[in-house]
Amino acid sequence: MSILFAIIFYAAALILVVGLGVKIAQYARTPAPLKIPTTPAPLTKGGVAFRLAREAVVFESLFKGNKPLWIFAILFHFGLAVVLIRHGRYIQGEIGPLVALVQPLAIPAGLAMLVGLLCLLGRRLVIERIRYITGPSDILMLALLLGITVTGMFMTKHIHTDVVMVKAFFTGLLSFQLRPLPDDPLLMAHLLLVAALMIVFPFSKLLHAPGLFFSPTRNQTDTPREHRHLCDWAARLEGKGN
Repeated sequence: MSILFAIIFYAAALILVVGLGVKIAQYARTPAPLKIPTTPAPLTKGGVAFRLAREAVVFESLFKGNKPLWIFAILFHFGLAVVLIRHGRYIQGEIGPLVALVQPLAIPAGLAMLVGLLCLLGRRLVIERIRYITGPSDILMLALLLGITVTGMFMTKHIHTDVVMVKAFFTGLLSFQLRPLPDDPLLMAHLLLVAALMIVFPFSKLLHAPGLFFSPTRNQTDTPREHRHLCDWAARLEGKGN
């Protein structure tokens, strides 16, 4: 089983990294022929960077547009951030200060993720206009995230696994050494769900995180009068015309 899980995680990591790279390259190559920042927009590149930071960290536009959805999203994403930082202990030789800082927040962060995901799922099932535009993939993504959250919380709170062996397994993967995993069905289910998420992430709607930084409505300055906006292909065509 340890060999099988090592192969699965190497494959999942490769798909995740290559898939993200391909998608980000595609976003970067997509032309933005129009000056279309959502106003009121910053006039400087520094202002644009600050605006993108607010969007990425506190979901500013979502807060202005839909506060209940913003609460659900904040609960899930902030809980996820804490959980991801805490899981850094499984790939670090020595636990860093940031991991140590969030270590006591395991249960609150897990509960925040669980509540946020249940609210997001309930919203898609209960609100008619949202249910109308909800596809099977939307439900499956939320179910996958819920499965990861629930199995992780059970191992944290109720059915403990050998975290020393888990850490040895993943640090071994980083140095291309095979070490055994605990013979724990719940852990294996949790890891399989995580690997599945890594594989589908680059091809799903969950990829909105890096996509934000390539959105012309967010990453452009509001200077259409001061500077003429030309995307690369338009500039090349104009050069040929001259």
